Parts: sequence; C-alpha cells; structure tokens
Amino acid sequence: MSPSATTERPCAVDLSVGVGTLKLSNPIIAASGTFGYGVEFAHLVDLNRLGGIVVKGLSAKPMAGAPPPRICETPSGMINAIGLQNIGVRAFVAEKLPALRRYQTAIIANVFGNTIADYVEVIRTLEDAEGLAAYELNISCPNVESGGGEFSNDPTLTSQVVAAARKAAGRRPLWVKLAPNLNGIRTLAKAAEEAGADALTVANTYPALCIDSHTRTPTLGNVTGGLSGPAIRPITLRLVWEVYLTVAIPVIGLGGIEKPEDVIGYLVAGATAVEIGTAHFIDPKASERIVEGLEKWCKEDKIFEISSIRGSLRAKND
Repeated sequence: MSPSATTERPCAVDLSVGVGTLKLSNPIIAASGTFGYGVEFAHLVDLNRLGGIVVKGLSAKPMAGAPPPRICETPSGMINAIGLQNIGVRAFVAEKLPALRRYQTAIIANVFGNTIADYVEVIRTLEDAEGLAAYELNISCPNVESGGGEFSNDPTLTSQVVAAARKAAGRRPLWVKLAPNLNGIRTLAKAAEEAGADALTVANTYPALCIDSHTRTPTLGNVTGGLSGPAIRPITLRLVWEVYLTVAIPVIGLGGIEKPEDVIGYLVAGATAVEIGTAHFIDPKASERIVEGLEKWCKEDKIFEISSIRGSLRAKND
C-alpha cells in the first residue's frame, strides 16, 4: 500500500450530533407547529432521515386556537397566529404517539401552558408514555398567575417554570425554547440553565403585525402574530451566538433556515443542532432535502464530522 493511500481520509460524512445525552443521526429537526404531529408528513417525507421531530405544542386540555385568518405572507417570511391549536396531551398519547413509535427519529414533545401547574400536568402525563426522546418547553406563553406576562420575559419566572418542569421531567432531557428577547436573552438563558435546562432552543417567532391598507384592519384574525422565515435569520443567528457564549449547555438554532449553508451558519455560531420551520410551508420535504444537501455540502468542503464546526466563528482577519 502506498504512503498516500494510508493517509487518505474517508469519504463518509458523520452528521451525527449530541444534544447533551440525546444522540441524533443528524442536526436537522422539524420545528414545532410547522410539521403537525409528524405522522401527517409520513407519506411525503422519510421521517427516519430526520434527526428529530418536535411535535405540535401540547397543552393539558384541547385548544381550538385563534380565529382566522391565521397566516399572512410577508417579504421573506410569514406571520402566523395559530393560537396553539392542539388536541391536548392525552389525545396525543392515545392517538398520535403509537404511530410515531415506529420511526427511529427522535420525537420531542413541545409543552406549553398558562400556569406552571399546566406545564407540570402535561409533562407528568407524558412521563407515563413511551416513545419520546425529550421535552421542549415553550415558555413564550402568558403567565396567568402573574397577570399575563410571558415566562420568558422575566428571569425569575423563567427559573420558576423551568425548575418545576425539571422536577416533573424525571425520565427525559428538558429543552427550553426562549423568546427572541433582543436585550436580555443572555440573562434568560442563564436563568434557564441554572434552573435545570439540558438545552436551549433559540428562538421563537418575533411579535409582528400586518395591516390591510384598503380596509385598515389587521390581516390576521388575532390582530398580531409571530414573524418567521428568512427575514429573521440574521437576527436569530446573533442571538444563538450570544447564548452560546453565555451557557455551557447545547443550543438549538431556529429561524429562517432554507438551505444547507444556513445550517452551517448556525453551527458555526455555536448551535449543536437546528430546527426547520417556515420552510415546510413552501416545501413539505424541506427538512429531508436539507439533510441530503448538508451531506453533499460537507463532502465538498471536506468536513467529515459535522460536530467539528460548532462554535468555530472566527474574526474576519483571522
């Protein structure tokens, strides 16, 4: 065997990543609220190709959601106000989870509530069920007990809800999905970490408003909604980088990802994995397509372990 043959690097690309103790086959996760409960996409997408699926947000009781219209297209994005419509945690366990158990991809349950007790009730119900890999706590919800403020706008409230969820979630890792707080996300991230979060998802949608210029009325039935899509990517990329510099636990980037290069950007900024959201409204196969494209991109750029580029952001003149 020639000397050059012994030093050749393998052509295979290792896309696997570890979000704490949870191992994913690749860093691509379908985001909550954009991929149904996962099973609805099974006839379109090879679910086993995805690193994970975060199911539609689950509440203690079923919710009807916001009045229509619920979606408004914007330049390079969209605003939505679905109103967290869902079938409730017990119906999810009985009707959706059995089908999800057939797939190898990690299934993550998104959990929300108006009070801390709501979050705890949902997690306790899920703790008795098989087939879940982790919980993702959506803390961008009104805290009724404190007058309607969001859990993710106050470090004390963040700490309280995460600590209660951590105590209830004895079997599985707990991810915490932060709101895109532009001025205080480092403080909120630290509060969540210290309260027991195993990973942080950065970030939820941005509060926004669309107006019909002819009728002078809001485009959405709920008046305001959440802005998502490529328009928010540079802003969220900055938030991911800030959180990565602040905490020791993994960060999951979420915001405006459309192609493999976007994934790489988030990983370089410090994310361990990413979630794909709005792209599914344009192409239901977006997550699977990005997995395939990511492998090709890594081969072309001679990146043989995707995890090796995490947090590799360099100064422009380095």
